[in-house]
Amino acid sequence: MTDNNVTNILMAGVGGQGTLLASEILSEVLMQAGYDVKKAEVHGMAQRGGSVVSHVRFGKKVYSSIIPEGEVDVLFGFELLETYRYLPLVKESGAVVVNNLKIAPPSVALGKRDYPTDVAAKLKELVANVHVVDGLQLAEQAGNSRTVNTVLLGALSNTLEPTHEQWLAAIKSLVPERFLDVNLKAFELGRQVC
Repeated sequence: MTDNNVTNILMAGVGGQGTLLASEILSEVLMQAGYDVKKAEVHGMAQRGGSVVSHVRFGKKVYSSIIPEGEVDVLFGFELLETYRYLPLVKESGAVVVNNLKIAPPSVALGKRDYPTDVAAKLKELVANVHVVDGLQLAEQAGNSRTVNTVLLGALSNTLEPTHEQWLAAIKSLVPERFLDVNLKAFELGRQVC
């Protein structure tokens, strides 16, 4: 936590990965745990595979929803390159939880650029506390590849104070009933990796 007892989590991904639902669940569980929570999202071209970023700040009292530069406690990445892009915002003592997934940005898909090699290794060189999660493999193991966001929340949940029961309650309140069982399974698989 920072000096003013506000913890900052920056979620970074690509449109369609469930970043916004994950930020809703995270905010809900933190509110259930008694924190003041502020959230801000940037998702301009998200539906077309563009960058999606969500700022989640929590503590006794939070005055702004935007995380100041260099104050990210946890960078929560849904895709390797998007995570790397926001690394400069992480504080020196910060942590990274990242999905081991590559999604080619438009410049790479069009053949104008190459996807950088060894992004996970570069993250580990720059930040001491990095957890790389094979979210897609675990989501498929849970029964639905679209539950990567919930797998990653499971991994993140071990680094935060809310109880297991509070996490389950938040998921149950925000995930549609027909997808609930597979998301709960995905969450539990994610909890086992961090």
